[in-house]
Amino acid sequence: MDSAELIYRDLQRHLDKQPIGFPPTKSAAELAILKRLFAPESARLALHLDYRLSSAEQVYERAKSAGVSLADVERMLEEMRAAGAIAHVEREGRHHYHLIPLIVGMYEYQAATLTPEFLADMSAYTRERAFGLGMISTEIPQMRTIPVEKGVRVEHGVAHYDALAELLNESEGPFAVGECICRKAARLQGKTCKQTSRLETCMGIGDMAAQFSDAPGWRLITREEALEIARLNQSEGLVLEPSNNQKIDFLCACCGCCCGMLGSLKSLPKPVDFWATNYHSAVDAALCTSCGACVERCPMEAVSLADGPAVSRTDLDRCIGCGVCVPHCSAGARSLSRKSRETVPPLDLQDQYETIMAHKKGGLGKMKVVAKLVLKI
Repeated sequence: MDSAELIYRDLQRHLDKQPIGFPPTKSAAELAILKRLFAPESARLALHLDYRLSSAEQVYERAKSAGVSLADVERMLEEMRAAGAIAHVEREGRHHYHLIPLIVGMYEYQAATLTPEFLADMSAYTRERAFGLGMISTEIPQMRTIPVEKGVRVEHGVAHYDALAELLNESEGPFAVGECICRKAARLQGKTCKQTSRLETCMGIGDMAAQFSDAPGWRLITREEALEIARLNQSEGLVLEPSNNQKIDFLCACCGCCCGMLGSLKSLPKPVDFWATNYHSAVDAALCTSCGACVERCPMEAVSLADGPAVSRTDLDRCIGCGVCVPHCSAGARSLSRKSRETVPPLDLQDQYETIMAHKKGGLGKMKVVAKLVLKI
């Protein structure tokens, strides 16, 4: 392995030490991805970043022994940010930079410029067991479910982080909307989404909106437009999945046919064990007409028609509490039921990362996750 190749392996190892991780694979597809996102000199500089915020001056202090100037550091940081390889936030009028996961992070930034070649590298990497295990082995998941507004009754006493309108109204903004990279990838592969013909469904909020504001294919929108788009997404049967924190950074709108995250989750024997949700779908057997609409609509294959009296039933190991089934039940038999144990998300993205890092699983921890999957316990 030559020196240029070694720097990408060093970066892979460094990224793997971050909250979400970036594990090596037999195919080495991870190195092909890094080469598409980082120039060799930028990959070397990225070794002086982590998931915490750092100013250009702080990065320079760590990297200056390698002979780079502050101007070089500032240039490379902006080049990586523009490529979606790292993120930046503005604090007190100054840019601060930090590493981001491949998903959700680097990959989503490529939506407008997605190529078959990059998609092939991503497919090769995400098919590897090491990648999937890394994604589900975090103490808390990156994403969670916001229940459909029509599925949650007032008497539930919905917490603000589970209420769509409150989440958006309490955010300081800004708001940005862009193309869903999962549906974009599906189209490149000749597939059609069963839920919507729209690509512009996913949103960045706050710091992430600022990061995406000048990215190809993204545009700034108002708070009112954000709420309108989110409600349209719900009406078309898309699952709203924000970052798993109270001050959300993004709001994805996912389907069961194209979404990589839901697709991976759906393949697990007990998806709810690896997801954050405070609700599950329930059925009133006295009202159920066995029409099967809920079975057809469920993105997680968590609903079925029981034998005998053909009343629909919910597999609570699979239901992520999205409530997509509720508004499409003409008999009014479906509703969302609040779980007895509430899952309170971390305050913000940095708090989420710190929580994950504090409980980051090593080899033994990941072996326990594998055993749980194999034994279906």
